[in-house]
Amino acid sequence: MTLPVAILAGGKATRLYPLTEAIPKSLVEVAGKPFIQHQMELLRRNHIERVVICLGFLGDQVEETLGDGGVFGLQINYVHDGPMLLGTGGAVKRALPALGKGAFFVLYGDSYLDIDFACVEAEFVRSGKTGLMTVHKNQGKWDRSNVHFAQGQIVEYDKKNPTPEMQHIDYGLGILQETAFEEVPDDQAYDLADIYKNLIRKGELAGCEVQERFYEIGSPEGLAETRAYLAEKVGIQRNSG
Repeated sequence: MTLPVAILAGGKATRLYPLTEAIPKSLVEVAGKPFIQHQMELLRRNHIERVVICLGFLGDQVEETLGDGGVFGLQINYVHDGPMLLGTGGAVKRALPALGKGAFFVLYGDSYLDIDFACVEAEFVRSGKTGLMTVHKNQGKWDRSNVHFAQGQIVEYDKKNPTPEMQHIDYGLGILQETAFEEVPDDQAYDLADIYKNLIRKGELAGCEVQERFYEIGSPEGLAETRAYLAEKVGIQRNSG
């Protein structure tokens, strides 16, 4: 059975203002529908069954749009940050009861990652480690590289202080055991990056290199590229159908 997926969709998306002043980023129109619907369809094609969406800013709109997930063949649950934004790590910690025991995928609500999730899951199982990060040899092309990946291992990860050895980038899809969150305080802001760094220190973070580029809607440039990519993909699917 494929692992459940936690989606981080709670940010305010200020880089997309004024587009996201009245709607959350995940509901921005891309190729004729809210972006998050493309994500749901991608997950179902990857045989995902359960999704937990971590919500914050204007999160009720996402819940109203997707409902229980039945139209996508998914079971969708929602966990809201509450009165304060919990950050990426804090939001996932709050969602653990909804995700159930064991491991789960984590991805961002503004990413479209057109890869085989089953291959990533198989690599995680083979590693026997507490967590896994997918990486792409970015070399600063799509965004600033932030991972030193060598001989199949993640040596260092730092989004704020990149080094010349960092030729890869955090691709945006991870797998984590619930035990990775034992040191994360309840209902407090916490960064997922710090969880990954802690696992690296312990030798408990596996790396999985993927070749396909990522698409994202976190910036105006990224949104334009993703719209073009998905418009072409939708057109191909329509013509082949």
